[in-house]
Amino acid sequence: MSHYLLARALDSVALTEADLNGVINTSDVDMTTAYVTNDVEVVVIWNSLVSAIVEEPSANKLFDSADIPGEIIDLMVVNTNMLAANPDFGKALASALYEVIGLMAAGDEEVLTAMTEASGTDLAGYKAQLASTEILYDLTDAVAFTQGVDLPITMTNIAEFLFDKGIPGEEASSADFVGVEYPNGTITCDANNVTFRFDTTFMQMVADDAL
Repeated sequence: MSHYLLARALDSVALTEADLNGVINTSDVDMTTAYVTNDVEVVVIWNSLVSAIVEEPSANKLFDSADIPGEIIDLMVVNTNMLAANPDFGKALASALYEVIGLMAAGDEEVLTAMTEASGTDLAGYKAQLASTEILYDLTDAVAFTQGVDLPITMTNIAEFLFDKGIPGEEASSADFVGVEYPNGTITCDANNVTFRFDTTFMQMVADDAL
């Protein structure tokens, strides 16, 4: 996703990676150290490391995921066959997820503190991250986003990016290699190789209080 964010940032100013003096994939642990060296001019990273880097006097934020809303998506992903065989598992996961999200929306200090510890920052830093993140606290919004017309466009663009970078591997003959299915049954890319599916069934059940 960092590489994708970089590509989209370059797109926004009509540049490509060829216009840069090299791109290096670096571990998270080394990012903050790398940034303060003379050899590194730009880093692409996520919170909470962003918070540490922007504290540097020389740091300027050029681009972030808010500039491409709806493209960097956090997902809960479950194996399709497992979900079909164990629908109660999907119900339990969706119920637990939105229970926690609801507590976060309400500002529950115990939940926020636990999330803070998992994120490796302090409570103030975590709240600052939440403030800059579009979280679909309302299940109606979450369902609408997943059923929206923009999601297939985003996934097609991501597929093209992945193929361009060789990420799917040698067996992928085109950007259409992996088929993606959406809640209304439409499919982008290869309809004969659907291996990723967006499903609103369980979040809708939570929204309808039907679990």
